[in-house]
Amino acid sequence: MTYDPRIHELLEKYTSRYNQAGFVEGDPISVPRMFTLKQDIEIAAFWTSVITWGRRSSIIQSAKKLMQLMDHAPYDFIMNHEEKDRIPFTAFKHRTFMYDDTLYFLEFLQQYFRQNDTLETAFLAGAGPDAVKNGLSAFHQRFFSLEFAPQRTRKHIPTPDRKSACKRLNMFLRWMVRNDQNGVDLGLWKKISPSQLMIPLDVHVERIGRNLGLLTRKQVDWLAVEEVTAHLRLYDPDDPVKYDFALFGFGVMEGKGQLDNLKIWKFGNGFESV
Repeated sequence: MTYDPRIHELLEKYTSRYNQAGFVEGDPISVPRMFTLKQDIEIAAFWTSVITWGRRSSIIQSAKKLMQLMDHAPYDFIMNHEEKDRIPFTAFKHRTFMYDDTLYFLEFLQQYFRQNDTLETAFLAGAGPDAVKNGLSAFHQRFFSLEFAPQRTRKHIPTPDRKSACKRLNMFLRWMVRNDQNGVDLGLWKKISPSQLMIPLDVHVERIGRNLGLLTRKQVDWLAVEEVTAHLRLYDPDDPVKYDFALFGFGVMEGKGQLDNLKIWKFGNGFESV
């Protein structure tokens, strides 16, 4: 694992291009950005991140439907709704996220926020390089601590303990922790450092990461997340996950056949650009 100035230049270039306020409109982060109350943002960001499967337009549509079902005041709804208020949610689903999952999310969030004023504390589990890994494990245990937790809902809240890459939860943490004044990430949480964040390893990040030699592990699991993140820390140890914008953004552009005159070849850790 060695520093390559050419890769550094590439990462910085595409991070600057995509880490801009204009990125928000077509991205799921636009949903929590509809709110100003901290708890509204937390609930909207958490639930939106969990259902981030498929086309971004479809994800945004489903997340907005959830906000509508909560009267566009998610914290007030979570705190004060009664069982009868859950009936309209029977019509909501997104991919494999079904009514049973929704009911459990509503119950967990209501019990949690009646005892806590922020979700941040649920993700705290010590300091050091494994802080996020331990925090995700602790959150998984807490989330499924209610005795009637459905087995089917566990696929929506993964854990590093089962080798999961925890893509959506790492994205959620990026949203909540990073604050670079660029108008994309929310930066509301202060007890987790940007330096501790782990890369949200989606298909775009995986593909470009392999092409750049940032990822060599065959499996897309927690160890792969650690490998990519460790490489990114070579280029910015204080904020490695900012490069998610470069890898994801460039990956989407590649998928559309628009490479902006950049060509990448798989040979070792090398690449060429024109």
